Amino acid sequence: MANNDWQEYQFIQGAVFNNETITSFGNIENELQCTQNQNVICDLSHLGLLEVSGDDAVTFLQGQVTNDVRLIVDNHAHYTGYCSPKGRLLALFFAFSHNQKLHLEFNQKLLEPIAKRLKMHVMRAKVTINDVSDSTVKIGLSGNNIADLLAPFFATVPKLAYESASTENGTIICMPNAGIPRYQIIGNTEQAKAIWQALKKDCKPVGKACWEWLEIQAGIPDVYPSTQEEFVPQMLNLDALSAINYKKGCYTGQEIVARTHYLGKVKRRTQLAHIASDGGPAIGDDVMDTNQQAIGKIVRCAPALEAGFVVLVECRLENLTLGDIYWNNIALSIKQLPYSLDSAD
Repeated sequence: MANNDWQEYQFIQGAVFNNETITSFGNIENELQCTQNQNVICDLSHLGLLEVSGDDAVTFLQGQVTNDVRLIVDNHAHYTGYCSPKGRLLALFFAFSHNQKLHLEFNQKLLEPIAKRLKMHVMRAKVTINDVSDSTVKIGLSGNNIADLLAPFFATVPKLAYESASTENGTIICMPNAGIPRYQIIGNTEQAKAIWQALKKDCKPVGKACWEWLEIQAGIPDVYPSTQEEFVPQMLNLDALSAINYKKGCYTGQEIVARTHYLGKVKRRTQLAHIASDGGPAIGDDVMDTNQQAIGKIVRCAPALEAGFVVLVECRLENLTLGDIYWNNIALSIKQLPYSLDSAD
């Protein structure tokens, strides 16, 4: 059930909805431009959120995901993969602590099947898994002086990526970025309303596409229903994002993930690219070489500021060297990721 109170508040602010997702506040092109050089604020209700609690919550998740759950404390968050027994990604979680409970944020389209799968593995463990996507409001912010604007609400505003802090106004997390500071705030509806109301005069409200653009610029992949079980974690650069811990012990799919790491260099990686096209690719679309052989897939896509689309694309590294990567017969223009892949190998 949607958070009607929060949706009504956003509607009054000028939000344009499509299937309960805010697509814009009236002008997507203008919002994309503002995202590049101004402070922006974005509702993140399009993201699913599971709360995992109970005496065995940490132990349970430790046996399910690629990262070390014990590292999630009140001042730290991280990405972590959720794999099939064959080591293929079923979901990508952004994991953090909020209200002293573990939370997993991920693609809303996967929420129901992933929640069901996790609950299946609880067995007799003292673990409760609740969908709090609607009862918990999530806000994204980006801009060069966002930290200063947030200071009145949070005694401590984290400055390093993945650092977090919790106060009476909710939880604030410093998100990875591509040069423009980026934050996420998690709280209840009344906390979110107060913060949004105070910041909207200094921050341009923007829709989902702008947050997707920021995520892609930061090199953050995602898993969709159309790409489930298509990638081992390293193909989506999860090692470069410190989303895999090779010393944490066993978890589902761990043998394949470890073998990929220890037995040789990863031959497929995710790259940042631009597609000069009026129509955008679908998630999971194949990309081709000059011989029309499939060499990878579209991982994530958003409208670009300079027309066309910005994408994350998984492909063979040998084709990256040759420079022959195409979608729909259009050559991809490869851009620089904000992190190094060499150090991950």
